Amino acid sequence: MKKYACLNPIAAVGLNRLPKEDYTKVEDVNEAEALLVRSAVMHEMEFSDNLLCVARAGAGVNNIPLDKLAKQGVVVFNTPGANANGVKELAICGMLLASRDVVGGINWVQTVKDDENVAKLVEKGKSKFAGTEIKGKKLGIIGLGAIGGPLANAARHLGMEVYGCDPYISVDAAWNLSRDIKHVKTREEIFKKCDIISVHTPLIENEDPNVNTKKMINAETIGMMKKGVIILNFARDLLVDDDAMQEALASGKVRKYVTDFPNAKTAGMAGVIAIPHLGASTEESEDNCAVMAADEIKDFIENGNITHSVNYPSMDAGICATETRIAICHLNVPNMLAQFAGVFAELGQNIENMLNKSKGEYAYTIIDINNPADELVEKIKGIEGVLKVRKVK
Repeated sequence: MKKYACLNPIAAVGLNRLPKEDYTKVEDVNEAEALLVRSAVMHEMEFSDNLLCVARAGAGVNNIPLDKLAKQGVVVFNTPGANANGVKELAICGMLLASRDVVGGINWVQTVKDDENVAKLVEKGKSKFAGTEIKGKKLGIIGLGAIGGPLANAARHLGMEVYGCDPYISVDAAWNLSRDIKHVKTREEIFKKCDIISVHTPLIENEDPNVNTKKMINAETIGMMKKGVIILNFARDLLVDDDAMQEALASGKVRKYVTDFPNAKTAGMAGVIAIPHLGASTEESEDNCAVMAADEIKDFIENGNITHSVNYPSMDAGICATETRIAICHLNVPNMLAQFAGVFAELGQNIENMLNKSKGEYAYTIIDINNPADELVEKIKGIEGVLKVRKVK
């Protein structure tokens, strides 16, 4: 019986993917082979040798000690794209809230709601909250992945002129983009051309300004933008320089800043629409994330396959058709495969199939054979640089 534990409530539709005849939920995390987590902070946790994998039901993994787990041979999964539609829809909502002063109007109605002449007051005062339509406006999207791409397509259907910038766009994402999206090569083109700018990139710190995304919305880049630009941030808090944003809002250079990541600076900043990180807070998103996380765990434990790992390489060896499959998490250093092969040769075992991939400092190897493997596993454990080895089947 395989054991798993949940550090946060996980939607039942996901847990049901782990059949009760094969999997049991435990309370003691030290007993678990797999952990499912949403927002629980794991950095101070210690992990037992039983642990094989951690699945984050969501995209962000800053609550998980990735390198610490990688050093222990524990694979960490996330669920990219599972909550994409929820974030996309909220970004559209953010555009509308910023273009039409809906929030200001709603708040004003609350100040006159007890007046018996409220209907007349509304008709008289509504002009203070007049806004603009988004149809015909130029929307610039930085990052055309799981969220940015669908947002670009949806904006086209709303009659917007859409510009997209993503030097790392995948082939699949590119195929899914409307042919009407205008692809530009640099962020600067977005900054200079667009009425509304929406950022959908990971947080990357790099000396190369073309790669770095930390505070890419700053005094210099805001200076390139049109007066009255609207900026949307449903990706990462630190993509925007808050001090520069405050100055730009005060001067009127930026009309509205919509962020899903309120902090001590932006929560009360004039001109900011601060949403309490609701991008993925939908029943559908939570269900989708739970299902994907459970499927990743099941495929890894039962077949050794890795999908959407953030600390080990992706690998799909399919379902094992031989008697035995061995999975090895190890350091990405020279001579590892030769040492594995040497162990097999020493024990007179023939390798039927072997896959190996690396990701940064770490690597993963799957080996299929047509014989029992208990002695092989013990010998491979003794090789320097091997972090975790197990017989999958």
